[in-house]
Amino acid sequence: MTARVDPELLRILVCPRCKGELAVRHGDDGAEAWLDCAACALAYPVEDGIPVMLVEEATSLSDPRA
Repeated sequence: MTARVDPELLRILVCPRCKGELAVRHGDDGAEAWLDCAACALAYPVEDGIPVMLVEEATSLSDPRA
């Protein structure tokens, strides 16, 4: 079973760099895998249902690993 991010948390999270809106991107299992900021072109990983909201841990949206 894959851990899911609490929907209430998803509603209040913003990009730590620009404070912009985040888009949820789901993985192959249907769980949240990334939180994407279009303004900063960064993807924040979600690990075991916990968003890692550190700019240092974000990946560029142009990076194929994101």
